[in-house]
This record gives sequence, structure tokens and C-alpha cells, in this order.
Amino acid sequence: MDLGISARTALVAASTSGLGRAVAEALAAEGARVVVAARRGDLAREIAATLPAAVGVEADLSAADGPRVMVEAARRAFGDPDILVLNGPGPQPGQAAATTDSDLTGALETLLLAQQRLTALTLPAMRARGWGRIVAIGSSGVAAPLPGMALSNTGRAATAAYLKTLAGEVAADGVTVNLLLPGRIATERVAALDRARADREQRAVADVEAASRATIPAGRYGTPEEFGAAAAFLCSAPASYITGTALRCDGGLVREL
Repeated sequence: MDLGISARTALVAASTSGLGRAVAEALAAEGARVVVAARRGDLAREIAATLPAAVGVEADLSAADGPRVMVEAARRAFGDPDILVLNGPGPQPGQAAATTDSDLTGALETLLLAQQRLTALTLPAMRARGWGRIVAIGSSGVAAPLPGMALSNTGRAATAAYLKTLAGEVAADGVTVNLLLPGRIATERVAALDRARADREQRAVADVEAASRATIPAGRYGTPEEFGAAAAFLCSAPASYITGTALRCDGGLVREL
């Protein structure tokens, strides 16, 4: 299938590792011009150099001017982004009863406000052209809140509500807005969560991983490449009638339609 995004400009936030990098690589493989953005500019540039048409940008989404730095760098390199992939670091695990005002403020700043700022900066040009794709990398916790992940569950659910509302407002302008929700994908973030659980429960990491795989109907963790392929489709021309949707890439982990 021709995804129809050759020479489209894609801005991928937090794309030097894990799911963000997988999405950047998948879009680049489809011919998109990719802006690899992250706090570590050296690593962003290093990764961009391995892609057919890409630039690396140093920008911290948690900083007040971080989103603007990302978007302005994309414009200088390739013009206004046609595709925006929203992504960012996840908060630390924790119990809902133990959260503080400061914890929640930090989670919302990273998971909601930074994403809204990026969207606000890129959306007008998409609407004016009559074509745009916004895809947010979320979590299966949006569909079914995850135990011990109170901050992530809260921040990502708020972002999902914002994007669902936005999708209805811009669909007639040719802009689609979707979420892609990973389950247990084999990234360093998931490995770190498994190690943290093993420490809390005083178990071997291998035992924690085996128990986690047993909850997944597919019987394994997903690969970043599988996730990247799903994201590339949501960013594609053939996906033009898919909007306001949360697509799970989780091997059947969440037991609901």
C-alpha cells in the first residue's frame, strides 16, 4: 500500500529512543521528511543522519519555549509540518493515594500542556492546506487505567479527552487526530518499569516479564517496529477517514473492544 506521505514533513517529538524513534524511522521509510526532536540535540542529529531526509533538533518540551523551538526548526528545514506525532517521557510510577499537587502539575505539564502547545503551533497551517495528521503516542492506561501508574493514567486521559474534542472540530478541514495506545512494547521504558516492579516485589526481573507476557493473548511483548508501522498508517493518506480514534497496539492486552 502506498501511504501517500512521500515528501510530507513530519515532526516527531521525543524521537531519539523507544516508540518515538520507531515512529520516526517508519515515517522516514515511507518517504516523509522527518524532524527528530529531543532534549539531547547530539543524539537527535546522530539519528537524523541515519534517515533518508531528516534533521535533528534540540528542544525540551518541558521548557516554556520548547514546542516553539521544535516547530520553528521544522519550518526552517522543510516548511510547516504536515504530520505531528505527539510524544513525551512518562511520569514515574506511583499510587493515586500518594500523589501530590506538585506530582499532578508536573504530569499535566508534560503529558497535556506541552502537547497542546505543539498542536496549537502546527494546526493552523494544516487547516489552511486542507491536509494534516496528528497522532499522539499514549498508553493502554487510557482505555483501562494501569495499577500503580496514577500520574500517567491521569495525564494521558486528559490528553485523550482534549484530542478527541479537537478531532471533531477539525475533521472537515482535512485534519485527522488520533491516539495510538501501546501495550507492552519492548522498549527501555517498559524494561525499566519491569525492573522497578521486580524491586518492589523482590522478584527476579525474568519472573516479572514472564508474568506480564502471560497476561497478553499474543504471548509476547510487541516490537517497536510493529508500533511504528501502525503509527505510519494513521499518518497516511489512506487513513483519511479515521479520526477521533484510539487504536490499541497491545497484542490483545486490554480485554475490551
